[in-house]
Amino acid sequence: MATSRGSCLVVISSAAEGVSAASFMQACSLVNQSFAIQLASPGGRQAEYINQDDSNRRWFNEFRSKSSSTPIALDTVDVNRYSAMLIPACPGAIHDLATNSDLGQIVSHFINEKKPICAIGHGVAGLFSARKEDGKSWWLDDYCLTAPSLFEVGHLPDFASMPIIPEDFIKDHGGKYTATEADGVHVVVDRCVITGQNVHSTVIAVQNLILMCSQNK
Repeated sequence: MATSRGSCLVVISSAAEGVSAASFMQACSLVNQSFAIQLASPGGRQAEYINQDDSNRRWFNEFRSKSSSTPIALDTVDVNRYSAMLIPACPGAIHDLATNSDLGQIVSHFINEKKPICAIGHGVAGLFSARKEDGKSWWLDDYCLTAPSLFEVGHLPDFASMPIIPEDFIKDHGGKYTATEADGVHVVVDRCVITGQNVHSTVIAVQNLILMCSQNK
């Protein structure tokens, strides 16, 4: 891995609900210009990249042919190797990343060390895993964040069975939640944490991550 240009940990869900193909492709294409990328998922399992279309199918075919497309397990991540972390839009995140204790430790390290974190769409649920020393308080309880709005998730077919509603979690655990209109671009930067409301916010959110990292050098 080329450490000279820094390394970015890209965390993805391995739940059946998957990872947004569009968000993942846009995020990795941008980040790869500035960082070496390492994928990580619960158990090192492969992700299901959902909603692929003609515009990104070729990209994914090429991506899967590379060794870097295989994630490592979250419990094997050496946090000291990475200068940034990215969680693209992952509908599956509310099912596995939100309660993953290994990810919680990684997120806590990044916050403590003030390393840039970028989470997008349902990928923001990955930040819910971070608990303070008491095991109960949320690490981001005084941060301003965005995530898919109740209006955006309310029309989803699996809404009734969703274990976590991101907007409600942030508000219920002391965070400050903001959003724009449904499917609008909205990005929030609070200290070292960058959040994007939805898939459409991917590019702006990741550009902010890259800018923040360049300023920290």
